[in-house]
Amino acid sequence: MAEGKTESPGPKKRGPYISSITSRSVNLMIRGVVLFFIGVFLALVLNLLQIQRNVTLFPPDVIASIFSSAWWVPPCCGTASAVIGLLYPCIDRHLGEPHKFKREWSSVMRCVAVFVGINHASAKVDFDNNIQLSLTLAALSIGLWWTFDRSRSGFGLGVGIAFLATLVTQLLVYNGVYQYTSPDFLYVRSWLPCIFFAGGITMGNIGRQLAMLTRQMNRCLGIPRMRRTENV
Repeated sequence: MAEGKTESPGPKKRGPYISSITSRSVNLMIRGVVLFFIGVFLALVLNLLQIQRNVTLFPPDVIASIFSSAWWVPPCCGTASAVIGLLYPCIDRHLGEPHKFKREWSSVMRCVAVFVGINHASAKVDFDNNIQLSLTLAALSIGLWWTFDRSRSGFGLGVGIAFLATLVTQLLVYNGVYQYTSPDFLYVRSWLPCIFFAGGITMGNIGRQLAMLTRQMNRCLGIPRMRRTENV
């Protein structure tokens, strides 16, 4: 009786989940790059508004640098925008509270327009004192959250981003990296946290919309979603 040949087991197919992991990594990278360039663009536009109003002053050696301005500001803002835009949908997923309020690109574009308008008001509109300006911008920033977000996670992240960004700005100003023409609160402007809060909400909405777009593209391409394995 002839012995049957035993075939060496070849590499086992791991199913469609490898492609799902790869697709997720690629999606994160693409979304991060898009958010980075959006942050760089907004930083350039908003910084131009502040310089025209003579709100922000950079030292002469910084002015004489490569981009005739603080070259590190746009990359830092782009990096922060990428982190914030990726963090918002991640927090929504972990909290089990998917954000479904006004999830369309027209709403996101209006949110960006309102954010730019708030920055424009801080640079162009003359108020009697800084307290009135700060209270007005705080009301506008909360109104932006209520109009385009209304999620507890969005509000909490916005407050955390405003606190952390203001702290970093204070450290930079304290070390002489740049300065504000009329600081009224620990070396910086008192209305600055309102701008950071509104910026966090805006980039969070953009990040959420990009995440929803990639999920829709994956469904169209037939790429399965990752599922958690449960112990039986």
